[in-house]
Amino acid sequence: QEAPAAIPVPNRAGAERSPAGAEPVLGPFGAMEIGNSLLSIALDLPLTHTFLELTEQQRVMLLSRSPSGPKKYFPIPVENLEEEIRMRSADEGKLFREEFNSLTPGYVQGTFEMANKEENREKNRYPNILPYDHSRVILTQIDGVPPSDYINASYIDGYKEKNKFIAAQGPKQETVNDFWRMIWEQKSAVIVMLTNLKERKEEKCYQYWPDQGCWTYGNIRVSVEDCIVLVDYTIRKFCVQSLHDGCKAPRLVTQLHFTSWPDFGVPFTPIGMLKFLKKVKTLNPAHAGPIVVHCSAGVGRTGTFIVIDAIIDMMHAEQKVDVFEFVSRIRNQRPQMVQTDMQYSFIYQALLEYYLYGDTELDVSSLEKHLQTSHNAAPNLVKIGLEEEFKKLTNVRIMKENMRTGNLPANMKKARVIQIIPYDFNRVILSMKRGQEYTDYINASFIDGYRQKDYFIATQGPLPHTVEDFWRMVWEWKCHTIVMLTEVQEREQEKCCQYWPSEGSVTHGEITVEIKNDSLLDAISVRDFIVTYNQVLGNQEKQSRLVRQFHFHGWPEIGIPAEGKGMIDLIAAVQKQQQQTGNHPITVHCSAGAGRTGTFIALSNILERVKAEGLLDVFQAVKSLRLQRPHMVQTLV
Repeated sequence: QEAPAAIPVPNRAGAERSPAGAEPVLGPFGAMEIGNSLLSIALDLPLTHTFLELTEQQRVMLLSRSPSGPKKYFPIPVENLEEEIRMRSADEGKLFREEFNSLTPGYVQGTFEMANKEENREKNRYPNILPYDHSRVILTQIDGVPPSDYINASYIDGYKEKNKFIAAQGPKQETVNDFWRMIWEQKSAVIVMLTNLKERKEEKCYQYWPDQGCWTYGNIRVSVEDCIVLVDYTIRKFCVQSLHDGCKAPRLVTQLHFTSWPDFGVPFTPIGMLKFLKKVKTLNPAHAGPIVVHCSAGVGRTGTFIVIDAIIDMMHAEQKVDVFEFVSRIRNQRPQMVQTDMQYSFIYQALLEYYLYGDTELDVSSLEKHLQTSHNAAPNLVKIGLEEEFKKLTNVRIMKENMRTGNLPANMKKARVIQIIPYDFNRVILSMKRGQEYTDYINASFIDGYRQKDYFIATQGPLPHTVEDFWRMVWEWKCHTIVMLTEVQEREQEKCCQYWPSEGSVTHGEITVEIKNDSLLDAISVRDFIVTYNQVLGNQEKQSRLVRQFHFHGWPEIGIPAEGKGMIDLIAAVQKQQQQTGNHPITVHCSAGAGRTGTFIALSNILERVKAEGLLDVFQAVKSLRLQRPHMVQTLV
């Protein structure tokens, strides 16, 4: 089966730097283009505003329009989506750029009189991103305060639902009270936040909520009820009450804050965004007011989120995708919605992901019943269904162009299996030894946990000549926990070098490893090592720390463990150790650092989610791992 179309997206580390306040723009050859190819448009500003006055406020850099004028793009039947994306992605995404540049910036007859009033100018974060008069959110006028009905926010339609969303700029310190007034007056129950408070050391949004306890914003009291931090987003729940409408019951308002949008470009994969979107839909009550969506300017990421939501609804209703028409439509409600061609192509990437794989999430309470029903109906169908799901994982393309460091001849010698090497964007980097090239490389990848980015390090079993690098990694990345899932030898083949002393101590380069304890509990050996860094500066003492290794013996040479209990006990022991030592990365290895290693990490993340949310998604858990390291979880069983 052919892999799905690859859409040009930046690597996990992000694209190159852009000027202050600018959304990054990918040029025809993947480089940032700033000069003449960017046009900064001040929308309907009076001529009295000089250039110097305009530069006092940060501006959002906007893409120039296509000189060829607008083209017509037709809806795509969902069954043709993959091929259409493949064509648009060719030539560094040339056709995506053409399509994006054919969009009109906004409503030609639109006016910005309220936004441009002198008394409202300071309420706008960027002077060239303003709401139209015909679609702006109008606040209730405060007696004696004439301009108090203005906020930089616009009503935006969903696929069929009028004013399903409010697209807003990230609140400024002087507009926070207005923001909460809008939430109360519009009866909104969900806020979607798509920016971090600061990015590239610039304020993108003022913190408009209390970290704990309660705070009053104008006449609105906001108190924190709950806060749940996950790897891609944070959920905050607030109790909100109007002091003016004292007789009205307080309301629950949920903020979903997506934290995985990189400072540059777009997310590496749409998986996190699709999960986030599903959670937004789940937490928004049926009869609530508009969902308030904001980033910094309230057009780029905000528009991207709204379009993905609407077109998924369109896919269900019409089995078609019409991104161009929908973006054109919402630009008549707020100018510049979806700000860059990268965001535009990311929308397509998210839609393709949704079309190819759908929703594979299961409520854990229905899992046993689901499996039992399937098994009773046709036992073979369960296996066939799992096989089909596992086959879909072959669609996850191995990004060989992102393996340049591991494929250098000097580093290939450090690989146990040459097909399993880390991607450049998340490889574990060691400090370079002075005068020794390539000593910053080890065959190891950072892998996200359920709640924390880079929570695991997936690595191969050390080779005799990489043992020193292994211990350098453990030391430099402050690992307190090692999980070993292979024997040193299996079927008379070396699977992993014994990288620890059986007794006493051994020194590898600048690091000494001393064994302090070796005990066996059921199928797990627990070994405690004192690891000491021998290089000291001046009169400093040598630094040492305790590292615990959990060596799981329950994996047979062929196949999988006979029962799941041993693995679950291992995960529980590792989590307990982490709680006691702080959440530094857990080093996990088998022989090649993919099959058993992937299974352990996938199971850890799945169980953590089951405990927290009562939900599991085995397919997406494994798919996510394969995007971070090739061949993670190698067999169906």
